[in-house]
Amino acid sequence: IPYESKDQFIHDFLLKLLEERQVNIIDRNMKQAGFPGKKTLESYDFSRVIFPEKLTLESLTELDFLENQQNLILYGNIGAGKSHLGVALGIKAIQHQKLVYFFTVHDLVNRLVEARENGTHGRLMKKLEKAHLLVLDEWGYLPLHQEGARLLFEVVSMCYERKSIIITTNIEFSHWKNFLFDEKLTAAIIDRVIHHSHLLFFDGPSRRKQEALLK
Repeated sequence: IPYESKDQFIHDFLLKLLEERQVNIIDRNMKQAGFPGKKTLESYDFSRVIFPEKLTLESLTELDFLENQQNLILYGNIGAGKSHLGVALGIKAIQHQKLVYFFTVHDLVNRLVEARENGTHGRLMKKLEKAHLLVLDEWGYLPLHQEGARLLFEVVSMCYERKSIIITTNIEFSHWKNFLFDEKLTAAIIDRVIHHSHLLFFDGPSRRKQEALLK
């Protein structure tokens, strides 16, 4: 075999191994992420999403916020498409070989409390610490007890200026104390969440209600 052909063979072989490794990483991360379903940005209707001045649609879909360790707060009515967008952005991040975890806030807090009780809290926090992005769905939908709020603050603090969080909520900042209960803790969480963040407002009625009516 001529040298150039052999060299090309080795190059192609190593490239194929790299591609297979990347596919395996993406598949593994998708299984571990905990998404409630598969959503895509291509199928998303952005017509009712109001963007802040410093964030464009292109910047959002290119995941610039993730590269800059910024947060996204998706605020609006229940059923307006916040969770769909959060999941779709998370899946795209995984396709870019990022590590992502999806939780409802209530589920995350329950896992943190359970881990604290059975002695695996440190292991769970190390797992979360490795992630590039946490998607926290249904923020404020259910009230948290004092220990749960404190553990949630611990996660937010761990992420601060080091990784990104996507929060979906229909609760105004001024009402966060109603489910976190502790005013000082609420202020500390808000401060860390909004410091490097973009607020996207979801206008209009529930998409789920509209789809049900159409059917």
